Amino acid sequence: MTARLLDTRDGAVLTLTMSDPASRNTLGPDIYAEGTRLITSLAPGGDIRAVVLTGAGDTFCAGGNLRRLQANRALDPAVQSASIDALHRWILAIRACPLPVIAAVDGVAAGAGASLALACDLLVAGAGARFVMAHVKVGLSPDGGASHWLAERLPAPLAFELLATGTPIDAARLHTLGVVNRVVADGEARIEAQRLAASLALGPAAALGRIKALLAGRERDRLERQLEAERNAFLDGLFDVEAGEGIEAFLAKRPADFGRSGR
Repeated sequence: MTARLLDTRDGAVLTLTMSDPASRNTLGPDIYAEGTRLITSLAPGGDIRAVVLTGAGDTFCAGGNLRRLQANRALDPAVQSASIDALHRWILAIRACPLPVIAAVDGVAAGAGASLALACDLLVAGAGARFVMAHVKVGLSPDGGASHWLAERLPAPLAFELLATGTPIDAARLHTLGVVNRVVADGEARIEAQRLAASLALGPAAALGRIKALLAGRERDRLERQLEAERNAFLDGLFDVEAGEGIEAFLAKRPADFGRSGR
């Protein structure tokens, strides 16, 4: 089962919660479509003036569902291509949304979950939060714009290290690097993000929308090109023997032997 996207409203703040704690809020096409629908329905001057994106339980989002990816390896590549495009439409909708979108991250944000958090305008994280570019662990390259966000915001050697090794990076270090806006006690990220969203919702909505558009405008063409490149690279990887070995090993809870997959 993939996560449902729950939407709740508190005054002028809309909170979107990825909800399937049993799978650590893994993602799939249904939640991509619902996220895009909800975000694109928002407009300046409406009752909603700020958005919080978070995960249920003690995890933000573990990324894509590997069992679904494993099954998609036996299908036409167009199936997985459509799924990635749906994720990317959600990413682009967040960037184009005229309202502030704030990620509230407790626990792990992995794979596409990390990409979603990085796509938001502001990022609040619990002290124990970890961001993991996990794709490489199963022989895949990133999606959701991870290569774009990291290349834009981090020194190149660190961006490569995170993407090439899947090494987790904690909230405190990302705060020092300017990627995370606020670090709070574990379990408090949602509360702090909603507090921040409520504060922004009291501000001049049209001006905030113009500020966001000015900041996002210079990135849009580059982001769209990078998302297309990520999709193509992901598809190349998914149908390669390395991803077959990586996904099988992960699901079997054993170390992947990528040397064997190449023989």
